[in-house]
Amino acid sequence: MSFEETVIGGVWVIRPERLEDERGFFARTWDHDEFASRGISSRLLQCSMSFNRTRGTLRGLHYQVAPYEEGKLVRCTSGAVFDVALDLRPGSPTFKAWVGVELSADNRLALFVPEGCAHGFLTLADAVEVHYQMTEYYIPEAGRGVRWDDPAFGIAWPEQVSVINDRDRSYPDFGAASPPQAS
Repeated sequence: MSFEETVIGGVWVIRPERLEDERGFFARTWDHDEFASRGISSRLLQCSMSFNRTRGTLRGLHYQVAPYEEGKLVRCTSGAVFDVALDLRPGSPTFKAWVGVELSADNRLALFVPEGCAHGFLTLADAVEVHYQMTEYYIPEAGRGVRWDDPAFGIAWPEQVSVINDRDRSYPDFGAASPPQAS
């Protein structure tokens, strides 16, 4: 695997290194020591996936508050998404900055979103499946979110949002939320 640092500390783009032969290829997608050596939490407690029927579906931006903050390793296993990590760590030099990366079944990239950052994505195709590995269990009471189009962040989504649920659409402006509203 190769690891590419982003402008946000702790957010990494991870590319599998393929060993190819006549059968196809083989690639590692997880290695405890490789992740730990870069300060990436190597504690994986839960895996989930989402299926998204329609291009233009937006999920997010979600996170969990202490003591249940979670890191996420996100990979798109069918279709493509524009995946976003948003830094919500008040002491961070990149507080309120975001990183967006296209993850797809074709490029096989993964994005690691650390604790203290919100995560969301926009589907770039129909029939998209996203796989998540998390460093903490999902705790509904600890769930929070910020609005995908909040001007405080200025996220440049590459396409129009056509499907979004009421919860994700109705988070208050970041400046008005103290702390952000529960999911």
